[in-house]
Amino acid sequence: MAGIGAPEIIIIALVILVLFGYKKLPDASRSFGRSLRIFKGEMKGMKDDDVRTKDPAKTEPVQGEIVAPAASSASGDLTADLEQEARAAEARAAEPRARAEESRTTDGSH
Repeated sequence: MAGIGAPEIIIIALVILVLFGYKKLPDASRSFGRSLRIFKGEMKGMKDDDVRTKDPAKTEPVQGEIVAPAASSASGDLTADLEQEARAAEARAAEPRARAEESRTTDGSH
């Protein structure tokens, strides 16, 4: 299938000429050009708005710590030991989580 050739362009030009008439053709083409410029400007504006509304990424480094495994407890109950370690880890993680939540609510109020 070939592209649009000279005969097709001539037929399209004749159809446009018949629809608009030779007197209204300059006004119609001018109006079409304005519409395209407005559309192009609006599309560019939408892209600019999208870029402006994106906030830069904010990261806070997290300090990791290596915890040596606890010596086996006197009770020998591994499940209880693991639950106790999980509670301790949750307590350590609560503070950074609270700071992050506070930061989000503070940033959202601007």
